[in-house]
Amino acid sequence: MSDLLTTEEYKAIAASLELPQNAWIDGGYRPAISGKTFTTVNPATGEKLTEIAACNAEDVDLAVSKAREAFEDGRWSRLHPGARKDVLVKFAKLMEQNARELAVMESIDSGKTIYDCETVDIPETIHVIKWHAELIDKIYDQVAPASDNHIAMIVREPVGVVGLVLPWNFPLLMLAWKIGPALAAGCSVVLKPAAETTLTALRVAELAAEAGLPRGVLNIVTGSGSEVGEPLGRHPDVDMVSFTGSTVTGRRFLQYSADSNLKEVVLELGGKNPCIVLDDAEDLDAVAAHVVNGAFWNMGQNCSAASRLIVHKDIQDRLLDRVKAHAREWVVGDPLDPQVRVGALVSKAHFDKVSSYLETDKTDKVLMGGKVVSEGFIEPTIVQTTRDSKMAVEEIFGPILSVITVGSFEEAIAVANATEYGLAASIFTANGKRAMRGARMLRAGTVTVNSFGEGDISTPFGGYKQSGFGGRDNSIHAHDQYTQLKTIWLDLTDHADAALD
Repeated sequence: MSDLLTTEEYKAIAASLELPQNAWIDGGYRPAISGKTFTTVNPATGEKLTEIAACNAEDVDLAVSKAREAFEDGRWSRLHPGARKDVLVKFAKLMEQNARELAVMESIDSGKTIYDCETVDIPETIHVIKWHAELIDKIYDQVAPASDNHIAMIVREPVGVVGLVLPWNFPLLMLAWKIGPALAAGCSVVLKPAAETTLTALRVAELAAEAGLPRGVLNIVTGSGSEVGEPLGRHPDVDMVSFTGSTVTGRRFLQYSADSNLKEVVLELGGKNPCIVLDDAEDLDAVAAHVVNGAFWNMGQNCSAASRLIVHKDIQDRLLDRVKAHAREWVVGDPLDPQVRVGALVSKAHFDKVSSYLETDKTDKVLMGGKVVSEGFIEPTIVQTTRDSKMAVEEIFGPILSVITVGSFEEAIAVANATEYGLAASIFTANGKRAMRGARMLRAGTVTVNSFGEGDISTPFGGYKQSGFGGRDNSIHAHDQYTQLKTIWLDLTDHADAALD
């Protein structure tokens, strides 16, 4: 990725974009069968971007039938692994060639800052596709330790037609997290982007076709959860669904599966993630930078956001001074300004939800921020609160950091685990043994020590408790959810010789 441009240059690119409008089914754009559309807007300005096809169950049926046809005739599922790899590598290269266009499209559609889109989201999206492409012909099957008269092979097969349902907070990156391993495994895909953030998924489908992905293998069906997501979850010819989003909606996909064909369901859901800072933490300025990044990156619209700062009383004041200093550097404003770090919340409905938390309880004390900058924009906010307050318990999904004071390591761990979620956690301490004890005791799928993060593409990502289950995104383990294990048992006994004996 080259150097960042000016705001004016990004606005010129935005004005020149040809925005996709129709669903992508069987290798080409198609309007909704009903002819209906919905309006997508730029959340930073409220201005209309375009009209998108409002699909329904009929469109889902068509997409699933085309995906099934592609899967059964083997145009992708039985293609040599090396040939699938070549297509996906070319796909990644085409995304790289169109990276700036994708970054601007992502920003205007979601409210994300162009800084994040250019420096994180798009490069990581490309990297994920490349990584899974290169893994295709490097995953070996197994031979079990059977007797001398038998060979037991354990082989992977693509699970079939998969439904992928995306969130709106990382539209392209979450698309890559799912289609990377799904396509690498040989599955056919019916993907539903979030209605708020549809544009880049459609553009990526074009690039995949240009790279040589056969028609019917990747289908994008656009529309609402009730009109597209539910029919996809209930469809009897969909073999599995991978969903990333809210815990409330995740429960529905389990019900859809139970009511239909008992399709496999993988859920990556919400989080109320703790960031523990103990009294022996070193370099509080560096710690503060991690805290601020964890709390306010992508406007706090991140399932792994470090939204609960659990800090030892002996260092709380010193740490918070530094946290506030770093938070002041996170400028709020036009997402297409590369100096801006805090853009617009994704929609009016979500803005209304997040801003309602600014009406704090009597036990809460606003230490910084706490104000709406303008419609759609909320400044980074830090609130001192108690462990049981609404602010500290509920997933806000906005730029609000709750601070909870503790007096010991044991109390910090107890407070951190006192949540229905278990996606991510972090712990800061100079004591290696306490760090490892804490990491083992924290009930979360990813625990970072002396940093905020999610690991990288090589490490599995997913949660405990109500943060989800059924599989993991990222790493070689992501391929497990898109494959079935089959045992092939070969009897080597020479029955003619056995009869003579």
